[in-house]
Formats: sequence, C-alpha cells, structure tokens
Amino acid sequence: MNEIKIFSPASVANISCGFDVLGVCLNNIGDEMVIRKTKKKGVVISKVHGDRDIPLDNKKNVAAISASSLLNKISINHGFEIEIFKGIKSGSGIGSSAASSAGSVFGINKLIEKPFSKNELIKFAMEGEKKASGTAHADNVAPLICGGITLIRSTTEIDVINLPIPDKLFLTIIHPKIKLKTSDSRSILKHKVSLKKTIDQMANLGGFISGLYTNDFNLIKRSLKDVIVEPTRSILIPEFYKIKKSAIDNGALGSGIAGSGPSIYAMVKGEKKARKVGEAMSEILIKIGLEFNLHVSEINRNGIKVLSKK
Repeated sequence: MNEIKIFSPASVANISCGFDVLGVCLNNIGDEMVIRKTKKKGVVISKVHGDRDIPLDNKKNVAAISASSLLNKISINHGFEIEIFKGIKSGSGIGSSAASSAGSVFGINKLIEKPFSKNELIKFAMEGEKKASGTAHADNVAPLICGGITLIRSTTEIDVINLPIPDKLFLTIIHPKIKLKTSDSRSILKHKVSLKKTIDQMANLGGFISGLYTNDFNLIKRSLKDVIVEPTRSILIPEFYKIKKSAIDNGALGSGIAGSGPSIYAMVKGEKKARKVGEAMSEILIKIGLEFNLHVSEINRNGIKVLSKK
C-alpha cells in the first residue's frame, strides 16, 4: 500500500463538566486527508485545501508535527506526503487541529502496517495539539482515534476509557463565524479554583459518566454543568447564554461551549428534537446578523475511517 485516503472527523471536547478529560467524536463533519509514501525520508505537507490560514511549514503545521513525532520512533527508508482537505475551519472549537494531528498519525500507521497502539498514536497526536494550543491535551484526539465518547484519565501514561453511548444521543453544534484560537481561549482561564467549585465539577463529571452507564438521561441533564471554565470563556462568544437557554428551553439535555469555542454544543435525546434545538439556537444569531454553520450529528462510534487505499 502506497497511498491512503482517510476521513478525520470533528469532535467536541470538555462537554461542560469534563474540561480536558472528556471528548466526543462527531459523525458527519471532518477533514479528508491523502497520505502518500515518498522516496525521500521525512514528511511534507504538499497542499491544504479549504483553509488559507493553515501553514505548509513542517514546524508550524500540526499534521506534520504529529507525523514527525511518530517517525522519530521508527526506522524506515521512505517518507510521506500529506494533502489535507479541510472541512473543519481552524479556530471553530470542534477540533480542527485534532483532525489534522490525529489523521496524519492514523494514516501513516496504516501505511506502515500498524506497528503502534491507539495509546501511542494519541501521544503522537498530542504533539500537534501542543503546537496549536500550547498544551498537549488529548480530549479531541482521543475520541478520533478510539471512537465514541472518551474519558482521558491520564496523559502522563496515556490512559483512555471508552464510555458507553446511550441510544438516540445526538449533538447539535452551532458555529458562529468568528475565529477563536485555542491558545487565546486558554490564556484567559484562571489558574486557581475554589474548593467548592472543584467539588461541584467533580460531582457533575461523576454524575455524567454514571448517566451514560445507566442510560439515565435525567442524570445526564442534571450533570451537564460547568462552574469553572464556562463563566470565563463565555464572554468571548456572542449571545452565548441566550443560545444556551434557547437550546435547553427546546428540549436539550444540556448546552455549553464546544471545546474552546466559539462553537456551542447541545446534547439532545433524539434526532427530531436535536434539529428543533438547532433551529432555536440559529434564531438567536439570525437576529443579530451573525453568520453561522449548524451541524446535527449522531456520535461517531468508530472515529477516523479509511476511505480508499492504493
């Protein structure tokens, strides 16, 4: 096999109560990547379609950085060329850098006949995330590589748990067409948190995970609350609380900032209700004349997938 084409999905990280530890893989939005073997060693980003802001420079492109991290751990007599077709805008909050970082290592691993484990691929992909945000976090890349909803228990020694997915669980995501860098969104966060807020957040995280295991949608609803990060980051997102309220008023289990924003997610039981929630969220941005993209997605249980190979 000398060439592979893959689909690397978007994702939603944090899910309110799980800052840097929860991530969900989406189903119908993402990037396509073509990865080819080359005679010359190393990795080259040949083209990026669909987003002019993404650099080709190996030291700045997250796909190249994560791929190089993998190649540094193996001895082979050839290299790789990567062509990226961006379906996820950078700065959207739904894992643009993660799709590139995870996609490159997933595809290369297939071409070299899978010598690396999922946990090792997550570690390599985190190097790309470190370049994008300043922090090597795994909450976006882990669900892409493992599929579904993931809990990152540790990134020191990679420890990722796939959580159960209740039937009919959907995510509605609205992306106001403004750009918000993850590094900027992280820079405003407080470094000290009160004991009371820490306890509340831990309780919500435990409740959310328990709700997934027991199919208890009411418990999930009670637990989708963020008392630490959302109050600070929400000031960067136009009409955030109005959009969140409209989602919940129209039947969402919960709503919050997708990743670092500016996208806003709503978790909903049932596709019909998820689309109704999307319409309600959209009305808020239509009123203020701000363009947006809207996505309604089942949870992708499989993660990155191979589209073709030669």
